[in-house]
Amino acid sequence: MSGYYSPLTYTVPVHEDGWLLKTVLQRRLQVSRKLLSRLKLTEQGIMLNGERVYISVKVSAGDVLEVRMEQEESDDILPEPIPFTILYEDEHLLIVNKDAGVIVHPTHGHYTGTLANGVVHYWKSKGERFRFRPIHRLDQETSGVLAIAKNPYVHQHVSEQMIAGTVDKKYIAFVHGSPAQDDGAIDGPIDRDPEEPHRRIVTPDGYAARTLYTTVARWAGGSASAVNLKLESGRTHQIRVHMTSIGCPLIGDRMYKTLPVQEIDEQTLVVREERDTWIARQALHACELAFDHPMLQKRMTFQAPLPADMAALEARLDAEAFPREVF
Repeated sequence: MSGYYSPLTYTVPVHEDGWLLKTVLQRRLQVSRKLLSRLKLTEQGIMLNGERVYISVKVSAGDVLEVRMEQEESDDILPEPIPFTILYEDEHLLIVNKDAGVIVHPTHGHYTGTLANGVVHYWKSKGERFRFRPIHRLDQETSGVLAIAKNPYVHQHVSEQMIAGTVDKKYIAFVHGSPAQDDGAIDGPIDRDPEEPHRRIVTPDGYAARTLYTTVARWAGGSASAVNLKLESGRTHQIRVHMTSIGCPLIGDRMYKTLPVQEIDEQTLVVREERDTWIARQALHACELAFDHPMLQKRMTFQAPLPADMAALEARLDAEAFPREVF
């Protein structure tokens, strides 16, 4: 049907006979109040047995409910032929492997050259109409898995999973030093640095933040390590700030290279500064993302392989920081 995305269809079961349509929409389909308000104003947004109805009507067992969302476009985003890697795509979701150095969405001073520009161009080249709706963000210099919703219903549901903590976001990082414990949790509230507002710091008055980590490799007795990380919250620069807070800043991270927890000797500092030149950005990659697909009703996991620059860093650590301990 022209002008609409494929409908979300629901057949009323016997035990819901006599329910208000509004109750079915909110309780069974979990349509948010905001989306429900939009659907009520859409000509064919809410259809029961092929007819437009008010949400105050009562449904009967066997009734077929169809929810349609109008097609949208990001008219404010300039289409550009910017390459990106697709990990998965269906009519509801686009999962990409974002390259390091690419900004996700246009911002002040960066209206072109973003992932959004490339995705919009890609959709237009296929004659498809979608609004660019990233479900989460990655820092400009962080590579890896990024999920983009193609309609507001899917965006709402995956976003709610993120808030509920049921989305698994896993990263791999190469860091200076080695955590005192091979695995653990970093609980450190995060907020803006009052002296440098573009930076974040761990501070008692900040917003709650928790990062789980597991050491998977260690070089030269702990001069550098590879760690797997899982976010239980989503603060700006969270991994970078948390790892720095325990004395293990990410290799290549020019913004968070100070060590507030421990003092290091001059020789160690020289080694770290040298290794920071081995990669042109912080060595952080979003390697896996898992959540429940709102339309397919199943758990899905998406993975992005280690990018070339981080693989090269790993190889150089193997060559120059022998021996390597693997956990």
